[in-house]
This record gives sequence, C-alpha cells and structure tokens, in this order.
Amino acid sequence: MADSKVWFITGTSSGFGRGMTEFLLKQGHKVVATLRKPEALSDLVGQYPATQLLVVKLDVTQSADITAAFEKAHGVFGRIDVVFNNAGQMINGEVEAIDETEARGMFDINFWGAAQVSREAVRFFREVNQPQGGRLLQLSSGLGLVSAAGYGYYSASKFALEGLSEALANELDPAWNIKASVVVILVTLLEPGPFRTQLSTGNNRLAPVHPAYADPSLPGSQFRASFATGVFYDGNPEKACAAFEKASRLEDPPIRLPLHRRVLGMASGKGKSLLEAVERYGTWSDDLYFD
Repeated sequence: MADSKVWFITGTSSGFGRGMTEFLLKQGHKVVATLRKPEALSDLVGQYPATQLLVVKLDVTQSADITAAFEKAHGVFGRIDVVFNNAGQMINGEVEAIDETEARGMFDINFWGAAQVSREAVRFFREVNQPQGGRLLQLSSGLGLVSAAGYGYYSASKFALEGLSEALANELDPAWNIKASVVVILVTLLEPGPFRTQLSTGNNRLAPVHPAYADPSLPGSQFRASFATGVFYDGNPEKACAAFEKASRLEDPPIRLPLHRRVLGMASGKGKSLLEAVERYGTWSDDLYFD
C-alpha cells in the first residue's frame, strides 16, 4: 500500500479498538495494537506478518507501560503516524448507584490513561518522528457533549477528556512548524453515538438499582430498560471505523467530529440551549465588573 501509515491503537481487545485494528490491517496499514491481554489478538497475529502487526501489552493506567509501548513501536516501525486513543471502560447507572471506587477506576482509564497516552503521543510526534508530525484521534463520545440519566460518571470522564483535548489542541506551538510536514500533529475528538460494538453490548457494566430510583417512570429506570434490550445501539461499527480512518486524512479536521444521528441531535440541541441562555440572560452580565 503506497500511502500506508503506522497506527498506534489502545484498547484493541474489543469494541472500536478491535474494529479499527481489523479495518486498518485489511486496508494495508501497519498497526501497533496495544491491550492488557495480548492473547486476545492471537487470531490476528496468525493472519498478519510481524512487519504489519505489532501486538504490545499495555495497561493505560501504568505510565511505564505507555512509554515502553511507544518505544517498541519506534523500534519496529521507526515512526507513528496516527494515535487512536481508544481504551475505555463504561459503568452505567445513576450517580448514587455507582460505587466511588468503581467510578474512580473508570476515570483512571477513560481520563488519566487517555491523558498520559496523549502526552506521550505529542512528545513522540515532535521529538521522535522524522519528519516531525503525527495525528492524535481521541475517542470521546456523544456523552462527552451532553450527559443523560444513567451515564453520569462515564459522561463526566468524557467531558474531562474533551476539556483536556481542546486545551492540548490549542497549546501546540506553531514554532514547531509541524503543519508544514506531510502529516501534522492535529488533535481531533471523535464523538460517536450508540454503535453496536462488543463494548456496548458485552463489556460495559450496569450498576445495581439504587432503591431510591426503582420507580419505573424515572429516567434512570427507562435507561435500564433500553439498555437491557440493546435496540438503542443501532450504529454499524464497521462503517464508523471507516469514518474514523477518513477523519485521519482530513487536511483541516474539526476539533470535534460528531458521528451518529443521535449525536448530531444532541450537539444541535446543546448549541441551541446555550444560545437561548445567552439571549435570555445575557443582560445579567452587564453590571458585574469593577467601576
């Protein structure tokens, strides 16, 4: 493949991580597939040569693992063109229903793990790649834009990632002259909606019902009902992976890329709500300053 790129992907045992790994390998790209249990990719190791697929053990909550994984990628492929920052965990339930230890553990993966991968990716793009450059794709969620009943802590972890990523994108120093390269350091937040991946149907967890929220008419109970049926997840993950790869080739990508009709509606609704608040209460800010 003439325009083959080297992709570094976290969380490749299932969900979008596994899907992107399979999609990219079929397209002829080289993939550094990282995950906590490498044996989960033994089937792919048997299908693709070591010159195309490198499987690396990585727990994103361990900084030493992250550094070592990037070093291994450099040793084998010489560079990394795209980092797909995907590793994540989803624990669903009302805010009062989820144990604090579990919520903190989810943040360690979804936010702190993603943050550490982001830092190492930017350093690698700037200081290791020759020519300088690279692209960082952050897998956020529509729930990183708008939260909903049953998703409080998960949504908060994605809100945090969005804030960090937006700051990072604005911090990249123009003096690095990275945009002059063939591939540039750009940070894009991918905000997919409900796609039927293994994560959405098998690897996420639902906390036990808190007694105070047992009323079936409450939003949390309605969420649990839809979660149990799985009909909510109507997005095709293979088509989403093709969109992710397409996003990596955009010359001027958006900081946020919402994907799925539900997410488009969520984004539009939030934008409208904010504008309405500004118009309705904007005058409240007229006299809040030092004379």
